[in-house]
Amino acid sequence: MAGHFPFSGKANRVSVYAFFEAHDWSLDAQEKYYELWYQWTKDLVMKDPDLLASKGPLFKGDLFGQHADHNFHLHDYIWATRLLDLGEFIKGSVMPRLSHDALHALEHLHEGWIAEADAVATSHPRPESPEIGRYRHV
Repeated sequence: MAGHFPFSGKANRVSVYAFFEAHDWSLDAQEKYYELWYQWTKDLVMKDPDLLASKGPLFKGDLFGQHADHNFHLHDYIWATRLLDLGEFIKGSVMPRLSHDALHALEHLHEGWIAEADAVATSHPRPESPEIGRYRHV
């Protein structure tokens, strides 16, 4: 599955953010994309007795992970960091439980989620990038 989702393989907050940049998503679109992943994951956790017992309490709010209540990252990494936290959980605890058919169904859902985030980005476009690159120190 490596490469199919932004948190697959050796992902980090920069690679997830690069996924968002490649789609030219504003913060609103990034938030929408995160929310779709979160709801899908929460639904699966609530239906699985083992995951519910072990990880259910982590899904009591609207956000997941150690970065859920913080926005201390520079360059608007807030949703990339939150998605990475959620993605690590999905990659390590949820995906191994999915059948081959369920993984293919997830890929199709994912295509729809990208389209939904694209629609949000259309109505809430991303601001223009500054002339100086994000990673250049001045």
